[in-house]
Amino acid sequence: MSATHDDALRPQDEEHAHRLLDRHGRLVRNTPQDQDWADLLSPGRRRLIGASALVAGGLALSAQGAVAAPAAGENFTAPGKPGFRAIVPPPDAGKSPWGEHTASEPTPRPRSVRPGEKTLPAKPRAYTDVKSYHAHIYFDEDTYEKAALIRRWTAERFPVELGNWNLEPRGPHVTPSFYFGFTNDLLPVLVPWLQLNSLGLTILLHPNTGDERADHLYYALWVNRSQPVNGYLMPDLEKGGEPHLERIYPNIVPTVPLET
Repeated sequence: MSATHDDALRPQDEEHAHRLLDRHGRLVRNTPQDQDWADLLSPGRRRLIGASALVAGGLALSAQGAVAAPAAGENFTAPGKPGFRAIVPPPDAGKSPWGEHTASEPTPRPRSVRPGEKTLPAKPRAYTDVKSYHAHIYFDEDTYEKAALIRRWTAERFPVELGNWNLEPRGPHVTPSFYFGFTNDLLPVLVPWLQLNSLGLTILLHPNTGDERADHLYYALWVNRSQPVNGYLMPDLEKGGEPHLERIYPNIVPTVPLET
């Protein structure tokens, strides 16, 4: 700190004069610049500045509160606290298209939808009613590579009728899929093969009996989880629909021996 011997003592210097003497007993005074910093950082000045900041902050908060204060009647409290009112849209004008008396409608038992089961059958159907099988493998944008691998493996190993690679829903199938048809003699091989090589995909196996609706909805087997099949628009034979039997025309010649 620089010093001078010509300036007069300031009042605050008198109090601490014993600390400001040099070795010759002469008083060492601050320069004006040093003394200004000392005054600014003195305890009294810091208290004054702090009090001023608190007052300014309080005024700012008061102004902000005045702006943000909700108008009378507005909802401004949290759920579960006094004064809370849920904000709901105004009610729609008009009447329900379902009528005004749905609560009094009867709730009878629906008719059986499985064919041939209005009453318990006297004997089982012959397994020879199944003429062939379809396998539908479902995929999406995240699993299509697995489906493509199953498709290639199948074409390399089995004499099947391989269908298209469908990027959109097709027929009763509501997601991308591909299918292959196969004859009854391959059933005991292809079912366990698909179970072990499904790669986690959903696979529908259904017979072809001539009743497409029942084949897809009621006689189906699933590998892994099932998913919706929109087969309800297919002909209902019990309501006069015409039977349609899917034929299998293999279009694949295997090139890889089946692993055993």
